[in-house]
Amino acid sequence: MASGRPTALIVGASRGLGLGLAAEYLSRGWDVVATVRGSGRTGLHDLQEKVGGGHLDIETVDIAEPEQVAALRQRLSGRTFDLLFVNAGIANDPDETVGNVATDEFVRVMVTNALSPMRVIEAFDDLVTPAGTIGVMSSGLGSVADNEHGGWEVYRASKAALNTLMRSYGARHRKDARALLIIAPGWVRTDMGGPHAMLEINESIPRVVDVITAQSGKPGVRYLNYQGQTVRW
Repeated sequence: MASGRPTALIVGASRGLGLGLAAEYLSRGWDVVATVRGSGRTGLHDLQEKVGGGHLDIETVDIAEPEQVAALRQRLSGRTFDLLFVNAGIANDPDETVGNVATDEFVRVMVTNALSPMRVIEAFDDLVTPAGTIGVMSSGLGSVADNEHGGWEVYRASKAALNTLMRSYGARHRKDARALLIIAPGWVRTDMGGPHAMLEINESIPRVVDVITAQSGKPGVRYLNYQGQTVRW
């Protein structure tokens, strides 16, 4: 994959929003390296067959396993990316509260949604071009200021933690020229979002990519929704 086209590394792209991102960037003339967690066939493999031409490479990594992250970093050593976007995330039962959630379930959600995405960014940020973009898929539910009705307590907490860690990362890299983006894609009909969500993937993701594109070259951390509006922290 040495075509001279811009290149994205999308972590967590086997289905849903991540798969939508991979497809959208390919449609816009990018090369894409995208990851899946397991060894089975996914929608990403179907997409690879569809696009052909060597513009989509598939890698395997479970970002909750540090040794797998390190192995992927080694495999991609020497590559450069214009965009690193980490999409991985899970949800628990939305009705669980901190009063009744099991400790191991709380840890599972926090490690997957907050700790692991940031560890990926720490491991791969040196492969992103100096004027490139680093992004994470968050949620409007990660806004502390907008949490006026409760619900989804553990998931909210994990996304708020992700937002805070990304902001801390930005503080440590305040002289960095790269855009650092926290994206809230809206409530989308995916396996996680459920059938009653407001948006289809093809209504959210193209606009997400528009937002990412519009922020290219603008250094600093921004928390934005799929319409390009700032989300309250």
